[in-house]
Amino acid sequence: MRDDYNRTPTSVLVWMISVIIAGFIIQNVFERLLPGGNDTFARIAAMSQGGLLGGHVWKLLTYTFLHEGVLAVLFNCLMLWFLGRELRPLIGEKGLAWLYVAASVGGALAWFGVNLANGGFLYGVTSVVCAFLVVFACIYPDRQMTLLLFFIIPVTIKPKYIAGIWALIALCGLVFSEIPAREFDLGMHYSAQIGGMLVGFLYHRLVYLREWRNPDGRTQIELPRWLRRARKAPAAAASAKYKVNVGAPADSSASSISPSAADLRAEVDRILDKINSEGFGALTAEEKQLLDDAKDVLNRR
Repeated sequence: MRDDYNRTPTSVLVWMISVIIAGFIIQNVFERLLPGGNDTFARIAAMSQGGLLGGHVWKLLTYTFLHEGVLAVLFNCLMLWFLGRELRPLIGEKGLAWLYVAASVGGALAWFGVNLANGGFLYGVTSVVCAFLVVFACIYPDRQMTLLLFFIIPVTIKPKYIAGIWALIALCGLVFSEIPAREFDLGMHYSAQIGGMLVGFLYHRLVYLREWRNPDGRTQIELPRWLRRARKAPAAAASAKYKVNVGAPADSSASSISPSAADLRAEVDRILDKINSEGFGALTAEEKQLLDDAKDVLNRR
């Protein structure tokens, strides 16, 4: 009766939603069964100025497990599920988990900076939802999506417009409601939403768009291009010498020439096709060097 088949590991997205639901249940147990339980649990897990200044760093993450009501936790979990299942094949399980943590911390710090003098508590996973939405909108800006407005009216819209409208609403709420903290206070944590959106944008620009792993499996982490020191190159850097063998027989010796951009791209395409068919290990040392050099030359052009 041994079970020999390989079990599929539980997705990190399922764990996220399970922990959020569990946190909401525990929150309600404290609130309903214990006198003053809601305030007690908020002081333990919700984000607050005094808690962070007191060294309660776990609140940078645990506040995302608390919610105000059933509709809030239901909406956020549905958004996490639909967005997360689209992002997981693109950024992986670890990428999804790190994006959750980064968005949680970024949203908490943004709220902390805006409400330093106002006090109060921060809870809800909306900052993470905003980060997922921005990353999804950056990857698929023009994909057609059909949403049910008020759960009744079907509306087709592109992700970039959804993210843009949400960002505009959050920015207006931050300026006219959260910062004044007066009679127009709607009780929404717009600063945390904007913090999550900024994390999502930076993740897409600095992580997703970069090659963090070479084909040979070695980890490569590079500084952003605008932080890198410009290389000192001769005046004729754009015409660097490459052994480009475009259109020549396979047994002929390649001559060092200054290729045009089209010839260079053609040679790179040939090498990439070779990688797809024979693997990275089949490349010669010259072909590997050409790939490294061609990336810089084509970027300059």
